[in-house]
Amino acid sequence: MADITPEVAPFVNGEVAKYEPISEGTTTRRKRKPHIVAVINEMCTGCAGSPACVEYCPVAECMFWVPDPDHEPFGKILVDPLLCIGCKLRTSKGPDGAFLEGCPWDAIDMVPLADFEAKYGSMPF
Repeated sequence: MADITPEVAPFVNGEVAKYEPISEGTTTRRKRKPHIVAVINEMCTGCAGSPACVEYCPVAECMFWVPDPDHEPFGKILVDPLLCIGCKLRTSKGPDGAFLEGCPWDAIDMVPLADFEAKYGSMPF
């Protein structure tokens, strides 16, 4: 499945604009790289501007909405890899794949850090 995650460099350089809705929570900087990182895949619909996943993210400004220039006024959700702690809260599934919380479209993949960095670039910390 394809993803919509940009390279790490624009996040490092502060070039990614973050729009509401945006996750709220802890502002404490993480102390090390996580073992896994959330990646949004092509299944993301942005939930018509009211995404279910953003409210479950425990890190401020980690998950946020971005406009889709090809399908205005719709958009998608992105994850800031520099802030993601790999908590998996947005991907919780119950028995037989039943949706419990997080993304109802299964648009969030948890990717091992080594695979993420090989594809998107190395994270600075």
